[in-house]
Amino acid sequence: MALNCTVSKDDLLEGINSLQNITNKKGTLAILANVLIESLEDGLYITGTDLEIGMKTFVKAEIHGHGKITLPSKKVFEIVRESGSNAISIEETENNWVIINAGLSTYNLAGLASDEFPEFPEYEEDTFVSFSGSVFLELIDKVIYSIAGEQENIYSLTSVLFEREKRDDSYFLKMISSDGHRLSIMEKEVPADAENLHLNPVTLIPKKGIQEFKKFCENRETLEVSFEKKQLVLRDGRTVMVIRLKQGEFPQYNAIVNAVQLTDCIEIKRIPFLESLKRINLFTEDIFHTIQFKIDNEKMILSSNNVELGNAKDEQTISYAGNPLILGFNCRYFIETLQAMECESVQIFINSNNSPCLMKSEQDAGFLSIIMPMQL
Repeated sequence: MALNCTVSKDDLLEGINSLQNITNKKGTLAILANVLIESLEDGLYITGTDLEIGMKTFVKAEIHGHGKITLPSKKVFEIVRESGSNAISIEETENNWVIINAGLSTYNLAGLASDEFPEFPEYEEDTFVSFSGSVFLELIDKVIYSIAGEQENIYSLTSVLFEREKRDDSYFLKMISSDGHRLSIMEKEVPADAENLHLNPVTLIPKKGIQEFKKFCENRETLEVSFEKKQLVLRDGRTVMVIRLKQGEFPQYNAIVNAVQLTDCIEIKRIPFLESLKRINLFTEDIFHTIQFKIDNEKMILSSNNVELGNAKDEQTISYAGNPLILGFNCRYFIETLQAMECESVQIFINSNNSPCLMKSEQDAGFLSIIMPMQL
């Protein structure tokens, strides 16, 4: 049989748009740039995959003929987005071609046979735990910026470490990321049924998976989550996303945290500090963004130097009673950390002129960041 259906423009646009970041990745298999469209009794399943992330979403439709076919994801998205009609019909013809009618517009589009499309991963039905989407959004937002890039030699640093921890009678979910030069940790207390999550001894979610995880949570009040040995599964009433987990070890981050002594606290207003850093960053070298921190009594002097452009200096008022300090840091690391925080004042702990910097705030409960110093 051949696929023949009519679907609302808005519903189809929402469904096909959610798959664009998965299907528009350059790959070796041409069919991965396509979406699989298959009919059900009362609608369509639209599926996309890059073999690392798979997503299947249900779109309500009027079905005139049952079938399934794969079509170019980006082109279908563009056709639907630019359509001036509220209803779009898709009719399969011979040799995997379809006719798409949208108001007065008609398109003939070449597809590929559905039997070439990868099978959607199977998953267990009885291992899901329900969470508020905001839980994972906050976890991800606090760590996503410090995941290592794909060029990183330590393979596991291109992922986020996901952990569950029990303290007394409470459960906490934690995400940890590092690119080797900085470390971000975020934890949130969650309901006790988090005990039912089946985590691996080391659970690593790849960077692309974390990005799609975040998008999945953004417009959902609740979602169901399941961790299996090799994959993470997310779902709501009509959409399922499967993310392949990475295998490997993650650095012992607790040793890094415990090495910083929480003495001689530097307290500074977050927004003025952030604005100062942005000004100083204008005169840093493009690759390393090196700036100097000069800390003494109630003053922090930030300075940067660019061989071609010149130099910049900025002064901030702080609360500090420890020894004078002079250190070098990557300015961009501080900017990204402060942008992820929401507090009014930041607490900074630096033990010596060669020590890492630990930042946290009582108003950003569960979060801390460590940034390694640079040679000046």
